[in-house]
Amino acid sequence: MRQYDKMTPEGTRDLLFEECDVRDFVSRRVAEVFKGHGYGKVSTPGIEFYDVFSSNSGSYPQESMYKLMDNHGRILVLRPDCTTPIARLVSTKLKQQRPPFRLYYDQNVYRVTRSLSGGSNEIEQIGAELVGSRSRMGDLEIISMATEALDAVGIAQYRLEIGHIGFLNALVARLDVPAQTREEIRRLINEKNYPALAVLLDELPKGEAVEALKQLPRLFGGVEVFETARRLFRDEKAISILDYLKQVYLNLCQMGLESKLMVDLGLVNENIYYTGVIFRGYVEGSGEAALSGGRYDKLYEDYGEELDATGFALDVDILAKTLLAANQYPKPKAAEVLVMYEAPYAVEAVIHTRSLMKVGIKSELGFFTDVEKARAYAREKGIPRIDLVSDQVKTIG
Repeated sequence: MRQYDKMTPEGTRDLLFEECDVRDFVSRRVAEVFKGHGYGKVSTPGIEFYDVFSSNSGSYPQESMYKLMDNHGRILVLRPDCTTPIARLVSTKLKQQRPPFRLYYDQNVYRVTRSLSGGSNEIEQIGAELVGSRSRMGDLEIISMATEALDAVGIAQYRLEIGHIGFLNALVARLDVPAQTREEIRRLINEKNYPALAVLLDELPKGEAVEALKQLPRLFGGVEVFETARRLFRDEKAISILDYLKQVYLNLCQMGLESKLMVDLGLVNENIYYTGVIFRGYVEGSGEAALSGGRYDKLYEDYGEELDATGFALDVDILAKTLLAANQYPKPKAAEVLVMYEAPYAVEAVIHTRSLMKVGIKSELGFFTDVEKARAYAREKGIPRIDLVSDQVKTIG
């Protein structure tokens, strides 16, 4: 008995017509931005070996991955992330080429979200990776390009939050607690569950790091955040990180992005491979991040390479929903001609349709024998002209 033949798996959905059109529009416009900056497209398999996502730097929560077995008994997963497979690709296919590598992709990722959370388990991402650039210019290029991508698809209202994972790591490293407690702190901060974080921190011995962690909700805003953070936590490494992030922030302001920027020193990403500047972008009308990214300078060590890297990914679904809700995307043009035919002239009708398409006239083959029904259909679809094919072609409406 078939129970699920008319259902889609949890966290997935079918897409119809307009939804597909607007997703194609988003992908096309963002790809134009990437190509304009010299990025070339790559593609990785939708199925990868589990080992790809269980390395020292690129480990991904195994409970978030779809797993399956191949015919040799090896564990495979549906790709939950694009950055790690691209690291594998660069380390193998581009080993003999000179960095930096500018790559972009447009493909789906698959993640198991919490039941009834409303999150998607299948997400289309289009993103870019700049591999082999250690300088601040690399961070600026990637963050600036992320804002260009949003502009290119017509997203006017958005906010970009920037932080540095090193600041939080410096705080947590000063805590004399088990690794499990440190991970719980990271999780609560990532979820912005500050009441639960406060309860956990109250149970720890008092110290500068604990007090700074308690103040994380306030370390959010503009340039003033940096001075507040310096007063709270005077660790030399943390101060250096704050100075670097402040310089990135000021440079982005110089580019005219100040009104779009927020500093968030409590920013955490689920992927643990990030080592430096991290950022997220939010668009009006959505509580989920429409883009996320950052610097990851250790991931390539797992593949025997010394390559620093930074990148980001846009959630095509969120951007498409935003444009659909605001009715802010170019609608596909309706057919210009509806071609109908008398019974013996079906092949001639197809030939006529092909001839119209060859000269750039969008046409649709209509399966009508009744002229009034054809006219009603044309009105409904916004098709201005009807050609009737018989022993000759006549325009009848």
